[in-house]
Amino acid sequence: MRTAKLTRNTNETKITLTLNIDGKGEYEISTGIRFFDHMLELFSRHGAFDLKVACKGDLDVDQHHTVEDVGIALGEAFDKALGDKKGILRAGYFLMTMDETLGLAAVDLSGRAAAVIDTKVRTRLVGDLQTELVHDFFEGFARGARANVHVKTLYGRSNHHKIEALFKAFARALRVACSKDKRLAEMLPSTKGLL
Repeated sequence: MRTAKLTRNTNETKITLTLNIDGKGEYEISTGIRFFDHMLELFSRHGAFDLKVACKGDLDVDQHHTVEDVGIALGEAFDKALGDKKGILRAGYFLMTMDETLGLAAVDLSGRAAAVIDTKVRTRLVGDLQTELVHDFFEGFARGARANVHVKTLYGRSNHHKIEALFKAFARALRVACSKDKRLAEMLPSTKGLL
C-alpha cells in the first residue's frame, strides 16, 4: 500500500494528513478556506487519491501559512508514500479544459524541487482564497515532494476556472507520474541510481 500519514505542527499551523495514492478519490478536507478545500477535493477526485486533510492555521493573520504548509505537507506525504520510487513512471503531464479555460500541468518526481507557476489570475480573491497563494501551494508541494512542478493557464476568462483547471491538470499529471509501469518493475526510473 502506497500510503502516508503525517502531522506537521508549527507555531502557525497544525496539520494532520493521510494519503492513499492508490485510492478512489475519497476525501475529507478542512483548512478553514472553503475555496482551497474545494481545490483539494477535486485534486483528490481527479487524481483518484484518498486524502484527509485537517489544518488549523493562523487565518486571523493571513492565509499564507495555511496554504503553503498544506502544500508542503501534501508533498511530503507523496514523497513518503512513494518510498524508493522503483517502478513508477516518475513524470506526467496533462492538459485540462475547464469550459473556456485550458490549463497545463507537468510533474517530475525527480528528487529535486523546482516550481514554475503561471495562473494568469488577475484578481485578488476567488471565493475566499487569496489567489497569489496558488503559487505558494504548488511551490510548497514541490519542496515537500522533492519534485518539479510546472503549471500554467494557457488561456481563459474566468479566474475560478483558471485555478480549477490547474488543480485538475496537476492531479491527473501526478496520477500518471505515480503510476507503476510493469516494464520498469523494480527499476529506478533514473540513470543516476538515485531519486
